[in-house]
Amino acid sequence: MNMNSIFKSSTDDNSRQADSGNASSKLRMQHMNLYYGSFHAVKDITLQVNTSSITAIIGPSGCGKSSMLRVFNRMNDLIPGASVDGLVEFDGINIYEPGVDVVELRKRIGMVFQKPNPFPMSIYDNVAFGPRRHGIRNRRALDEIVEKSLMQAALWDEVKDKLGQSGLSISGGQQQRLCIARVLAVEPEVILMDEPCSALDPIATLKIEDLMRTLSETYTIVIVTHNMQQAARVSDMTAFLMVDDGHSGVLVEYGPTSEVFTNPRDKRTEDYITGRFG
Repeated sequence: MNMNSIFKSSTDDNSRQADSGNASSKLRMQHMNLYYGSFHAVKDITLQVNTSSITAIIGPSGCGKSSMLRVFNRMNDLIPGASVDGLVEFDGINIYEPGVDVVELRKRIGMVFQKPNPFPMSIYDNVAFGPRRHGIRNRRALDEIVEKSLMQAALWDEVKDKLGQSGLSISGGQQQRLCIARVLAVEPEVILMDEPCSALDPIATLKIEDLMRTLSETYTIVIVTHNMQQAARVSDMTAFLMVDDGHSGVLVEYGPTSEVFTNPRDKRTEDYITGRFG
């Protein structure tokens, strides 16, 4: 990636590359705080997300997991009154610098939401939507992108004969994989997943989990999940958040998933994982 490519202009006086920190980290937060107006929603988060890995964010409802996830591609910008301070880096660039092109940032850091949300158009057009928005018009190129993305999302064999059908006509699990294909079509480097299996049955959930493991060989994935077994099965690293006395989300523990689940450093983590609270 061109390190200045998410800036609107490489000559913008406000555009400057931050200290890249650990070279293996794809994303990094340092003393990040998120506010919704005067409410301190997420407080003083410091962590790094390694390249080509899966990081799970777990914690009780209302602790700011999804809010924290959306900080990574500035989705909270769409919420009136939301603001962020501290450092949030993607490939060593502070993404909250004034010169950052947010559209390009969200192309490189894609997002899959809790409920499958195919567009009310054909399966083909769902996948081709992003590339078309970014200027690709050649039919042969679009055909190749659609096929490749659906194959990466483990959906091609199931829909290759019905690409003209509505994306809303397939099952919920297929719709979620279609949404993943739609993200993959614009060639991101990071995929954010906000409880992507919460609306799916166990069989569809296992397909998404298998897909995540395969995708993590190429992409960096961050997933929010309430499912402790899912976090333990699929993730390399786990971050545990909870709410402090001021009702702000705070990071209690962050480390390799095997250690967090079998030998947590903090008693609160152990209590949550074993079901004593939350």
